[in-house]
Amino acid sequence: MFKGERIKLRKLALSDIDTFHSWRNNEEVMKYTNPSLDKYTYGETEAFIEKLLQSGTSKSYMIELIQSKKPLGLTSLINIDYKNRNAECIIDIGEHEYWGSGYGTEALQLLITYSFKEMNLHKVHIRVFSFNERAISLYKKMGFRIEGEQMDQLFRDGQWHNVVLMAAFQKEFFASHL
Repeated sequence: MFKGERIKLRKLALSDIDTFHSWRNNEEVMKYTNPSLDKYTYGETEAFIEKLLQSGTSKSYMIELIQSKKPLGLTSLINIDYKNRNAECIIDIGEHEYWGSGYGTEALQLLITYSFKEMNLHKVHIRVFSFNERAISLYKKMGFRIEGEQMDQLFRDGQWHNVVLMAAFQKEFFASHL
């Protein structure tokens, strides 16, 4: 659907359940995005994917390498509020060996560009765990700014952590990307 230099975003499909299920049950992958770290049954993953596909307020895309078509992760716009022109963005790079290689940046850039140029959203927001400093840094470089924090929202590795609320705005995006 959308192509970058090395990856493309294609619509999530029922055929992606096996792949997503393996990522969703990988603690190393979910440590940075899933508050509970619970293991999911195959049926729960299947129901989750079906819900995403049927929702009128979400758009979900698999991140794939262009050359090999290998799926690397998932990115979505969820809780889309068409009236107020905003949505929450999520991104998971499920294949750990591709972390830190710019694939998430490329995928998020494609999704944000689509959000502002094609969907005409005013604001895209994202939640990130405070210990995920690499992601916070990336989001800032992409034009997201911190709007606030939910204090002591997450208990992980014997400590309380905040959830950082960040947002990017269409006007600022156009000013910096034209």
